[in-house]
Amino acid sequence: MTKRIAFQGEPGAYSHEACSNARPDMEALPCRTFEDVIESVRSGEAELAMLPVENTTYGRVADIHRLLPHSGLHIVDEAFVRVHINLLGVPGAKLEDITEAHSHLVLLPQCAGFLTKRGIRGRVSPDNARAAREVAEAGDKHSAALASELAGEIYGLNVLARHIEDQGDNTTRFLVMSRQADESRRGEHGMITSFVFQVRNIPAALYKAMGGFATNGINMTKLESYMVDGSFTATQFYADIVGHPEDRNVKLAMDELEHFTTNVEILGVYPAAQPRG
Repeated sequence: MTKRIAFQGEPGAYSHEACSNARPDMEALPCRTFEDVIESVRSGEAELAMLPVENTTYGRVADIHRLLPHSGLHIVDEAFVRVHINLLGVPGAKLEDITEAHSHLVLLPQCAGFLTKRGIRGRVSPDNARAAREVAEAGDKHSAALASELAGEIYGLNVLARHIEDQGDNTTRFLVMSRQADESRRGEHGMITSFVFQVRNIPAALYKAMGGFATNGINMTKLESYMVDGSFTATQFYADIVGHPEDRNVKLAMDELEHFTTNVEILGVYPAAQPRG
């Protein structure tokens, strides 16, 4: 029986591409929402979840950090997808035929230079993969979609222009999550430990909590705060550090962290992906 990895979006979305790249031996399972992705793994419908957490252009993905601590899942891997945007048209269409391009609101501005130069009007769609599907269904040679090459393959569209994004470094980071934790040492580029914590209500609590990581020479690659349950007084922090919980310096830092926090929860221990280097 083929194992499944769940993602949010329609077939051909960039999250689907992340699944195909990271787990080519698994069947990708499209889900409507991030909550549906998580539930599909919790229920056993899928073995893994592929969830986007941040993008180099747009920052943190909304709601993900809120969902992770309560998901009941564990981070077991990370994946990076370089967001290449392509102009996809129906068979027989040529680049000079295109008068409008459909895609998600966040993708259209990333191709503004190309679209303006060609005199192509942007049209907003709820999802880039959905835009590709709807362009294919309409069969209009004057309409195109801005999406991944995978979307073109799935919906039978041709690539009329490849990699048309204005910026050449747009990348999305994904987390691969499972029902079972895996803290074994693996990979070739070191380990990452992700955790959430809340600081105690004392002066300079965050400064003191972070001190142990500095004094023990630990590289903290990410630290973000967000409100808990809509309260301005309850702030939770999400952090990524380079290292394994069994490393001596990590143990020392985590012990010190606990002195200044009300709770600490490790979300996952997993190998660093090569793009970090």
